[in-house]
Amino acid sequence: MTLSLLIPLLICILVVAMLYSSVGHGGASGYIAALALFSVTPSAFKPTALILNILVATVATYSFARAGHFSWRLFWPFAITSIPCSFIGGCLNLPPHIYKPLVGFILLASACRLFFHSIEDGSAVRYPSMPLALSVGAVLGLLSGLTGVGGGIFLSPLFILLKWGKARETSAVAALFILVNSTSGLLGHVSSLQEIPGFAPLLAVTALAGGVIGSFFGSRILPVAGVIRALSVVLTIAGFKMLFV
Repeated sequence: MTLSLLIPLLICILVVAMLYSSVGHGGASGYIAALALFSVTPSAFKPTALILNILVATVATYSFARAGHFSWRLFWPFAITSIPCSFIGGCLNLPPHIYKPLVGFILLASACRLFFHSIEDGSAVRYPSMPLALSVGAVLGLLSGLTGVGGGIFLSPLFILLKWGKARETSAVAALFILVNSTSGLLGHVSSLQEIPGFAPLLAVTALAGGVIGSFFGSRILPVAGVIRALSVVLTIAGFKMLFV
């Protein structure tokens, strides 16, 4: 890739990492859209996006947990089933036209619902039952592995709309959820690691910088309404990526 194309790509990666990490996400769907826009080899999309996802989700996990927003009680029932299912999803190669339109419409509908969602972050959290949490975790893990995203893009709107967690608590749980599922999905997709582009280290450094900035603002400075609005923007980007990239 020429320098004239690499610089705009790095700028896109930086902006995506900042935006996504502000809500506890890794940014995989945004990275895939950016890589497609700059004509990177399609076979490199999933492994490259997962690696950047892992880096940014690690930073976001640390930032939100250090700020006191993480809930282990809310995290582990979803994670315990999502991790093995994400590995399975990473091993599968279903035709994109089977799942991408459905996932895209779900994400766009969630974005619209969240954008007009009333902000009641002080209301009581209604924890889901154990069987429901385990089942949802399994489904989201499978979707995570299939699509090459960390699963938080599906988990966050569920938590907020169903009042399973507060806004920043949701971001903290989603960050670690994305981290463990991206790692599992990458291991399941390890056969494609040789397709990572040679300029991936530059992408990694840029994404890491964006993750540090975005997660700091999201965990400490942005108001709750801003976090939820940012999440709706993230879901919109992810939805359009599923439909058109």
